[in-house]
Amino acid sequence: MSLCYVSTRSAAPAVGLSAAIAAGLAPDGGLYVPERLPSLDVSAFDREGSLADTAAALLAPFFAGDPLAEALPAICAEAFDFAAPLRELGRRGDSVLELFHGPTAAFKDFGARFLAACLRRLPRTERRPLTILVATSGDTGAAVAAAFHRQDGMRVVILYPDGLVSPRQAHQLGCFGDNVQALRVAGRFDDCQRMVKAALNDAELQARVPLSSANSISLGRLLPQMAYYAHAALARWHERGEALNLIVPTGNLGNALAALWARAIGLPIGRVELACNANATLPAYFAGAPYTPREAVATLANAMDVGAPSNFERLRWSFPDEDRLRAELAAHSVDDAAIRRTIAAHARDGGEVFCPHTATALHRLDRLREQGDERPWTVVATAHPAKFDSVVEPLVGHPLPVPSPLAAMLARGAQAQPIEADAQALRDWLAAT
Repeated sequence: MSLCYVSTRSAAPAVGLSAAIAAGLAPDGGLYVPERLPSLDVSAFDREGSLADTAAALLAPFFAGDPLAEALPAICAEAFDFAAPLRELGRRGDSVLELFHGPTAAFKDFGARFLAACLRRLPRTERRPLTILVATSGDTGAAVAAAFHRQDGMRVVILYPDGLVSPRQAHQLGCFGDNVQALRVAGRFDDCQRMVKAALNDAELQARVPLSSANSISLGRLLPQMAYYAHAALARWHERGEALNLIVPTGNLGNALAALWARAIGLPIGRVELACNANATLPAYFAGAPYTPREAVATLANAMDVGAPSNFERLRWSFPDEDRLRAELAAHSVDDAAIRRTIAAHARDGGEVFCPHTATALHRLDRLREQGDERPWTVVATAHPAKFDSVVEPLVGHPLPVPSPLAAMLARGAQAQPIEADAQALRDWLAAT
């Protein structure tokens, strides 16, 4: 049975999956969601299957009846052609799910490559290039740039907060050239996100410059992120007969929502906890306060520097019972001092080196252990620590090996154009280029 996709704001017509992926944002400003989440059993998956096989089985109900359905196995094979290993951590049955083995050394590679593979297969009557707009707090932009680099009929425009990403992240964002342009915004990530949403909602601009999005507001980015949680959960279930408890570093809530959707569909995922940096919008909400977006503050875990997480709208739509949501989910804030201590302690005590974002989840795991929690937990590792050498290396006392794809990017020249944190400034730039 085919699924329809509706807006979280309920003021736009339902559409098919291809249309939802192509549009990025619904016409009423809402985010596309499936009208219902399908149900799947463990038996629906090949026990010996690859990550790509798991992704294809998981996403088949979402693609049923859509023109992209026939191509789904090939799309998954393209997007999931590198590993997401579940590796043991410590002695209590804990583990770490490493999501940073893709071309830009961050978990965003999975969703960006999946989206690019989908858009490449969608028919286009428009002769002008489709502009993929992406706001990034550090890692999304490079993943999208790598996925769409030199793809015919596409151009990528990346907006990032000037001076608020790591030096290596900034270099990645500006090193592609060709059909990829980086704009360094005189503001914060939330400004970048507002500018992108304003452009996508501008019908007059869209008539002149065809636009789509590759942020986690895009359904084509969010859906595939369920796959690595499903694959890890199935592996744990077959190995130990137990559900996978997750601690997920989160900023814009896309990666965490993917885990919650995977659980809701029927995958053996247990407790999910969110680890945030000093941006405490989500921790305050889950502690009982009304949801109140805030101005983002700069932290060491910069890819999570979000004060108004876009996917909160999807979260509330998916789980409308607020009391139940707060009972089933928790979010915890970790400041920079705790991030530094956690990185240094794990390097000293176990010889393990983690990025600042992953360190927020490790800090939460350490606190759970101090409180007497004996459950096995899986920490989600979202980026390679070498992307944050200026933070991590002084804490661990030695240089970090650089993955070869990252080293190749750092060897290229890089440039980015300055722009004011203003929606009209972006509109004018897009109309003129």
